[in-house]
Amino acid sequence: MTKYSFSVLPMLGLSAALLGAAPIALAQRAVVPQAQAQPPARGAPRTADYIVAVVNSEPITNLEVQARRERLEAQLSRQGALPPRAEIVREVLDRMILERAQLQLARTLKIQPDEAAVEQAVAGVARQNQLSVEGLKARLVAEGIDHVTFRNTLKDELTLVRLREREVDTRVRVSETEIDQFLRERAAAAGNAPMLINLAQILVAVPENATPQQVAQLQAKAQSAAARIRAGEAFAKVAAELSDAPDRAAGGALGLRPADRLPSLFVDATAPLASGGLTGPVRSGAGFHVLQVIEKRRDAAVMTAVQTRARHILIRPNPQLNESAVIQRLAELRRRILAGQADFAELAKTTSQDGSAAAGGDLGWAAPGMFVPEFEEAMNALAPGQMSQPLVSRFGVHLIQVMERREVPVTEREQRELARIAVQERKADEALSQWLQDVRGRAYVEMREPPQ
Repeated sequence: MTKYSFSVLPMLGLSAALLGAAPIALAQRAVVPQAQAQPPARGAPRTADYIVAVVNSEPITNLEVQARRERLEAQLSRQGALPPRAEIVREVLDRMILERAQLQLARTLKIQPDEAAVEQAVAGVARQNQLSVEGLKARLVAEGIDHVTFRNTLKDELTLVRLREREVDTRVRVSETEIDQFLRERAAAAGNAPMLINLAQILVAVPENATPQQVAQLQAKAQSAAARIRAGEAFAKVAAELSDAPDRAAGGALGLRPADRLPSLFVDATAPLASGGLTGPVRSGAGFHVLQVIEKRRDAAVMTAVQTRARHILIRPNPQLNESAVIQRLAELRRRILAGQADFAELAKTTSQDGSAAAGGDLGWAAPGMFVPEFEEAMNALAPGQMSQPLVSRFGVHLIQVMERREVPVTEREQRELARIAVQERKADEALSQWLQDVRGRAYVEMREPPQ
């Protein structure tokens, strides 16, 4: 199998939501469109439809909100924690308003993926779910999802990705000086493992061009939130009620991250605090933040990379042997190997259609990013000695077995690349947060009747 580096379209959260895979993270970078409302089944009770909000003259209806709410509830229930419905509805409506504003901006800027890109995305969703494109269509029908609607939703998602690439990612620059500074900071902390921090935030957003009176009112709101928490109320409860951040449905938690992946304002403000400590409100370009430390700990793994040695058997479908038949054939080979009736390396030599066949399918030691994402994702999920189910990729159908894993120090060049990525991601997170606030602030939003 060919190894190469590539850039990958971010994982389509939509495909996971529609097909029951991993739930979407409630984070600022995961604001993605969902399938539109479907007509109720014949004989099913109809919920009244009406306009709940208007975004720059474009309406959002009650049925659209309820369709999205049902999807989000299904995701959250798989996580084992389902917030109150009113909180979910508010989260959904806020997401939809922000999405509409972004899609309208994309139309103004004439950003639109071509049909080939949409077809490629559909094929990617099929691969992620171990299906052919035809199998994906059948799965959508079984789930009651119209294929045209699914395609259009994927198209919207691609549009948002390209809009953010143009408006945010392409404007984030990392200089050699910043990389040097990052590495100097790492060197100064030599002997101390990097700090991992999990923070929760309540954001009281300040609109662009807010008047001094508005700023004072919003600051008072943030101070009131902090006072309620200090008086004993649960942070997650106050966040769900008052926060303007997309992560409020998760209690405002940002997740455990290295300190250099958090805004420096957050790190500095919480530096003297232990777990459970509270600070704020502190002011950023987005508004006022109330911050609580959920966890702080040090990670002993510094500047190392995990390499995997795997082997595989690759069979490519052809007119005489379609994809389903190939999957069945590899499943039978897997059964024979597990039963001790055949040897993986010998079967690879006689069966595999990859250049690695002569070496028994051995792909050698591989660093992250050397294989196509669908292959690498399946490989990374295996422990040494384990074997995958037949996996469909753009190259054909694979049977993968992980042989060994090792953690190795990275080279000086790789250290600079890791530093560049860390600095770029930190700057991109800050830029995206500010950009989303600006897009929302520039949109004219008229709230009508609340969703039911």
